[in-house]
Amino acid sequence: MESSTPVPMAATRRVDLQNCADEPIHIPGSIQPHGALLFLSDAGLVDGWSANIAAVTDSAPALGQPFAALGLPTAVTELIQECIATMDDGAAPASVAALSVRGREYDCIVHAHMHRVLVEFEAREASMEEVAQFAIKAHSSIDRLRRQRTIDGLLESAVRQIRDFTGFDRVMAYRFRSDDSGDVVAEARRDDLVPYLGQRYPAGDIPPQARRLYVLNTLRMIADVGYQAVPLLGAEGGTPLDMSFAVLRSVSPIHVEYLQNMGVGASMSVSIVIHGRLWGLIACHHMSPKRVPYSVRMAADVLAQVIASTVQGIEAREDAELVEHAAKVRTSLVESLLLEEDPLEALVEHGDGLLESTHAQALVVSQYGRVVCRGVDQALGEAIIASLPAEPHAILTRACANDWPEAVRPLLGKWAGMLGLPFDGHTGGWCVLLRTEQIEEVAWGGKPDKTQAGPLGERLTPRGSFEAWHETVRGCAHPWEDGVLTHARMMLGELARVSNARRAQTESTRAQLLAMLGHDLRDPLNSINMAGMVLEKTDGGSNKGTLGKRIQSSSNRMQRMIGQVLDMSRIDRGLSLGIDLHPVDLAALVEDMVEEARLAYPTIVYDLHTVGPAFVLADGGRLGQVISNLLSNARHHGEPNQPITIRLAPRDGVAVLEVANAGAPIPEETEAALFNPFKRSSLNNPRNRTGMGLGLYIAQQIVREHEGEIGYRYEDGLVVFAVRLPLAPRAN
Repeated sequence: MESSTPVPMAATRRVDLQNCADEPIHIPGSIQPHGALLFLSDAGLVDGWSANIAAVTDSAPALGQPFAALGLPTAVTELIQECIATMDDGAAPASVAALSVRGREYDCIVHAHMHRVLVEFEAREASMEEVAQFAIKAHSSIDRLRRQRTIDGLLESAVRQIRDFTGFDRVMAYRFRSDDSGDVVAEARRDDLVPYLGQRYPAGDIPPQARRLYVLNTLRMIADVGYQAVPLLGAEGGTPLDMSFAVLRSVSPIHVEYLQNMGVGASMSVSIVIHGRLWGLIACHHMSPKRVPYSVRMAADVLAQVIASTVQGIEAREDAELVEHAAKVRTSLVESLLLEEDPLEALVEHGDGLLESTHAQALVVSQYGRVVCRGVDQALGEAIIASLPAEPHAILTRACANDWPEAVRPLLGKWAGMLGLPFDGHTGGWCVLLRTEQIEEVAWGGKPDKTQAGPLGERLTPRGSFEAWHETVRGCAHPWEDGVLTHARMMLGELARVSNARRAQTESTRAQLLAMLGHDLRDPLNSINMAGMVLEKTDGGSNKGTLGKRIQSSSNRMQRMIGQVLDMSRIDRGLSLGIDLHPVDLAALVEDMVEEARLAYPTIVYDLHTVGPAFVLADGGRLGQVISNLLSNARHHGEPNQPITIRLAPRDGVAVLEVANAGAPIPEETEAALFNPFKRSSLNNPRNRTGMGLGLYIAQQIVREHEGEIGYRYEDGLVVFAVRLPLAPRAN
């Protein structure tokens, strides 16, 4: 048998608010003095004991001694034997027996944790008859709690009944928020005590390791806040005793000081744990020392489990109602989207249902650059859409004003929360739901003051006052609930499916239209063009000649528009434009195109500079499209009565063609979409009303198929478009 002189298992260390988050509160090395503790190895050998163990044992224990040799009461010996026999992976649940030692009543609680058996002797002042009466009261409370239909009603009933059968001066129910701060949402108290109902306590009041223990060990009792801890004794260098599940575990000095600052003499807490998370807490305070028998505390713990189960039931019922309502909204919306020609109108038409099912207050929808708002002004709606990513992949949420881009914040006003559904990335389709900021007048449980001196000396300490300290919190909306986010994801899936179906239908219709443009319209236009030529040549000096020119001009413009639409269709379908490469003198081609423009627009000055021939492998007709488009852009978007400059020069194996016009720089938002089709800046240009915004889009594809580059820059007051094409290799 191993034997040595036992030593204290842990030395007291200095603890303050700076290091309390790292305090190992599960291995304090001491217990509260209203009981004694003995701990054994999983083989039943003595590993250590509390310094006051003599109060409950007939002989002094020795390290390594078998527990059977300690002369413990038969009831205790049986609990230890059962604990060792049922141990699984070094753990066994608590068992309890009532016993009398030297005329004092004890509850003996035995459990195993981390391959050690903990035997705790907790002194009990109440008789077993009184304990039985407490148990009867607790049992009747369970039925009352289960009948509650709301969470508020449940917690209000719970604090009243727990106070009734435990006798605490104050019983409070905390409900924790997503940021781990907690609100006192129900309270039963002695009439002369200051109420704490409605106060909020910061997350820092419960450090992370304490929060973990609240989840593991759901009941905690401090019988006398002013107690003197009793040290544990064990083998020198031995593993500290993990007391996570011990009922006599000593408490952090920071927590003791916190309770003393509140004027509390005794404390009991019961955790409400839902899905492995600390959802709430029943906190019981007494203004003087108080012992609550173990059996009564266990009854309170059962009540907390009933509360957790009832809360889950209430929340599940509320979630089911939300799911049912949301499903009806989605079904109705999808039906309308499949029938309605304009998706935005269908979304706005179902605005009430969308807002109600997501608890939002405003709606902004967008597609093809069009923005429709409900509940917010148009300028803000357009700014919100502009702030969204161009290529979204998933739902986008914002909860506070600080989550928004800086450019949008000045326009937000009362709006803070956003739930964005990108239902069609190809067309810029967004359905955005908004929530107003939740202005809260928060009554904090005392103003945090961490610079005062505490009983352990000058250091950071818990606040000394718990009088309500009021603060107005602004700029954040109520967070988007899990149920709402689930509904939003399902709705996004439905919207995306409808958009894909509409797009497939549109593609089919477009294919038919393009076939008509390419075949059924081109032949009549050619006939009209020929008739115009004949009419012009028949009598060029008369009104008939002028009419012939107009007919040719109009038919040529229609031919160009049809060509652009057909080209765009080929690009969208991933097809090449069918270029036919031959050596082409780019200088000669540019000169021809500029001369043609001069004849067509004699009032415009074209300033052309070329440096000798510049041969490239190219399709002359397609490159002519690019040059014509750049000249047309400069003519339509440049400042009137200013020359258009064209420069062509070979540089490092590349032919560089630049077309420049005087004008203001292109705005950043327009520049980002410069080579996209159907740009609003092109569609709304009063100097080119028939333009469709397709020219640069097609020009970019032509240049790419020539293995070149096209880009924009602004310098010296000029808008410059530059085309870079590789020079053709010289013949040997």
